[in-house]
Amino acid sequence: MAKLGMIARRFAGFSASSLLGTVVDMLILWICSDFLFRSDFGQFYLSPFISFEFAVLTNFSFAYYFIWKDRISKRSVRSFFRHYGGYNASCTLVFLIKMGFLTLFHHFFPSWDVLICNIVALCCSGTANFVMNEWVVFRKKKN
Repeated sequence: MAKLGMIARRFAGFSASSLLGTVVDMLILWICSDFLFRSDFGQFYLSPFISFEFAVLTNFSFAYYFIWKDRISKRSVRSFFRHYGGYNASCTLVFLIKMGFLTLFHHFFPSWDVLICNIVALCCSGTANFVMNEWVVFRKKKN
């Protein structure tokens, strides 16, 4: 039961940090899609990629220093970047899931703005992101 409580606390922290990451993602997506890249390719592919990387760095910082801090045995620059590499790789898989949903929503609901498509796609891919963090990137080391 204690393990379930810890997972629930981690999920709550993950959800809170994901909200911040979503704000970063949406802000960068808005800047890129409205001011930098006006084509469909720029708005629906390049802008989400750029906003994704900003959100990944934001979310990873919270995960590393707050949410899964007890699973980091030694904090160092090497440890940070080693974990960041795994985190970014897992987020890339989740990003591909998100992009699949974003593309589907854009296809089936062409009148929806890219920001609406993105927020719904983020909701669909969030659980996969938590699972990857809990059991892959920040997995508990066996003694």
